[in-house]
Amino acid sequence: MGAQLRVYKRRIQAVTATKKITKAMEMIAASRIVKAQRKVAASMPYATELTRAVTAVATGSNAKHPLTTEVETPTRAAVLLVTSDRGLAGGYSSNAIKAAERLRERLASEGKEVDTYIVGRKGVAYYGFRERKVAESWTGFTDNPAYADAKRIAAPLIAAIQKDTAEGGVDELHIVFTEFVSMMTQNAVDDRMLPLSLDKVAQESTRKGEILPLFDFEPSAEDVLDALLPRYVESRIYNALLQAAASEHAARRRAMKSATDNAGDLIKSLSRLANAARQAEITQEISEIVGGASALADATAGSDK
Repeated sequence: MGAQLRVYKRRIQAVTATKKITKAMEMIAASRIVKAQRKVAASMPYATELTRAVTAVATGSNAKHPLTTEVETPTRAAVLLVTSDRGLAGGYSSNAIKAAERLRERLASEGKEVDTYIVGRKGVAYYGFRERKVAESWTGFTDNPAYADAKRIAAPLIAAIQKDTAEGGVDELHIVFTEFVSMMTQNAVDDRMLPLSLDKVAQESTRKGEILPLFDFEPSAEDVLDALLPRYVESRIYNALLQAAASEHAARRRAMKSATDNAGDLIKSLSRLANAARQAEITQEISEIVGGASALADATAGSDK
């Protein structure tokens, strides 16, 4: 019984230590969510106005540009997958990877080859374990991305969309990331960045009661679109990285809270087992004492006769 009690005590100590760690990680993630939300909110106006400006230029001119021109028969697409660098965030990365796999299958069914670009060590590890080709990858900043990171990611994607497919270019750019809806809801989504769907933007503006502005182009609409192309791609990627970071922190907070609660329940269960083992040990000791006293009394009575 004594050995069993020691086993329970050691397990209680180990689970208690784990509970302290998960509780600390929960609090850290909760504190970072607020900062991440503020960054997402701050990036939205710029991204929205930039999209409206691009749409206004495209609709107000007959310029053909990779930013807005649909290819009649697209044959190649690039997919940017945003995952996390660290684990302990529940199904955050796996949900994004599954969304990317569904997108890849859909593009393949349409007869398009897919070049995959990955952000985050979890996505890199997933593709590396399966020995799948990755065009390029970036790691080390998923929980706190900066605009400079978005620029580094956007550079090869912009170069790919500007090249002809025969030279290794692509006809479409897609991004898969986790959209931050609320503290409890984060959805893995896929979105086409390029070519920009003008009808979709126009419908969204109409729904909000907005009127697209009219511009005079100097020196030309093509030059304006050339200047806006990198800014547009960078802003879209930056906003996606910020939303993914907020989603990662929210998922980690939820996962660590669940782990902390489970550790508390396990400690209670082990404490009950330890108490039962201690009571059984005490009962056994009392029984041994009573049995020994009774045997001694019987022996003493026999010697008196």
